[in-house]
Amino acid sequence: MARWAGWGAGPAGAGATGGPSRVFLVIALLGAIVVTVISAVRRELPAAAVAGLAAIYFALRLFAGLGRGER
Repeated sequence: MARWAGWGAGPAGAGATGGPSRVFLVIALLGAIVVTVISAVRRELPAAAVAGLAAIYFALRLFAGLGRGER
């Protein structure tokens, strides 16, 4: 049986196939950066902070190997 993939996901659920692709992570990172900048310009600081944290998360997933598990 495949490794556990998350709450309620089952053996064929999210993460069972190796996680998100690099293309997805790049698109998500760029989207989070855009939302961060737009929110900051509009002085919506809580939204900018959350989007900024999302950008950091996606950058860590993309460049630092966060979430790769034991390989």
